[in-house]
Amino acid sequence: MEHRIEKIKKQLQSQSYKLTPQREATVLVLLEHEEDHLSAEDVYLLVKEKAPEIGLATVYRTLELLNELEVVDKINFGDGVSRYDLRKEGANHFHHHLVCMECGAVDEIQEDLLGDVESIVERDFQFKIKDHRLTFHGVCHRCQTEDTAAASETEETEYSSK
Repeated sequence: MEHRIEKIKKQLQSQSYKLTPQREATVLVLLEHEEDHLSAEDVYLLVKEKAPEIGLATVYRTLELLNELEVVDKINFGDGVSRYDLRKEGANHFHHHLVCMECGAVDEIQEDLLGDVESIVERDFQFKIKDHRLTFHGVCHRCQTEDTAAASETEETEYSSK
């Protein structure tokens, strides 16, 4: 974790920003919850535990700065809530997401699945791609398992009542 903080500190310094205690607390929360997709309010509540004096506006400004510097990615899964996702170290592109429309779970795909598509778009449309985002909306394996189990129970109940 210290290594990541140092890298982020250098990214900030290269753009003439400092890693203030408030920014560091925000970065620590993002690192500690790297697998989560936290909203600004979520980040604020967690940062407040580490630095009670911090304000919501400071957290918002910090998240926007980290987004501009490509330390985090600001994402929206279609529910109107912006979330912040720490960029993976050394990643050339934003990772992809699977959003369950039943339970709201968000799973990540780390592999870059769009290399060939990027090449075609750049070649055929003379469009220089800087990044891409791909989000699939559907039903996760957990909900599918629950649905199958519930359907089996219903069938058994209907069969036994005949």
